[in-house]
Amino acid sequence: MGVKVGVDIGGTFTDVVAIDEGGIHAYKLLSTPDRPDKAVLKGVEELLRRLGRSPSEAEIVHGTTVGLNALLERRGARTALVTTKGFEDILEIGRQTRPELYNFFVDRPPPLVPPELRFGVEERVLHDGRVEKEVDSEEVERLADELLRLGVESVAICFLFSFLNPENELKVREILRGKGIEAFASFEILPEYREYERMSTTVANAYVAPILARYLDRLEGELGRVFVMSSAGGTISSGAAKRRPIMTILSGPVGGVIGGSFFAGKAGFKRVITFDMGGTSTDVSL
Repeated sequence: MGVKVGVDIGGTFTDVVAIDEGGIHAYKLLSTPDRPDKAVLKGVEELLRRLGRSPSEAEIVHGTTVGLNALLERRGARTALVTTKGFEDILEIGRQTRPELYNFFVDRPPPLVPPELRFGVEERVLHDGRVEKEVDSEEVERLADELLRLGVESVAICFLFSFLNPENELKVREILRGKGIEAFASFEILPEYREYERMSTTVANAYVAPILARYLDRLEGELGRVFVMSSAGGTISSGAAKRRPIMTILSGPVGGVIGGSFFAGKAGFKRVITFDMGGTSTDVSL
């Protein structure tokens, strides 16, 4: 039998738990906020050493707050938005669903992409999925050069009705990637109608992607294959987490919810409130 290893980083401690034929084994150590992967690597290697195991024998599942913290602390990648020309400000306009509809003095948080990094491209897909105007490759090539000049690390692409026909988004994504710019198309991140929701989600995905990718690369370099807990409570491969990091935003908090729900069910309770206190924050779920 192999060994299953679970890792959870908290604001104060990092916990590592291993399960093998000998039972359940735990190891706790101080977290390293400046480089969370340091505590993960140290904890996993130490616990496996005590069990006489190597990382190649272990299936490692990690609940991480790296993506969430990047969003909350506004320290994600320098991100640009490429959208249908004339719709560059949707990210700022948003929708009318807000707590105080008629309050003129509400302070709104600034968008993850500032106005100077939002670009419109001449293209149009109609409401039935037909392409009325194809993307001009030369226009996108010029845009790619501008993005490189501006030091952009990651790009979110969101065109109107791309969830019906992603042809134009695909073309832009491939041109940008060909120039060495990481790009994420909305049809693959949130393929549904309403452009604001699709755009804001794709932007958040692009914003945290380089941060999470570098983090997971460091872990995989030392431990081999790593699985990541998703916001839905299941696990995804590190490759999937790098492509769609938005799926991991609640990776850390969801572990307590899933665990609490499981054990409450075992005890015969169906209506439960879970309370999970960490060194940085407390999560409560119903």
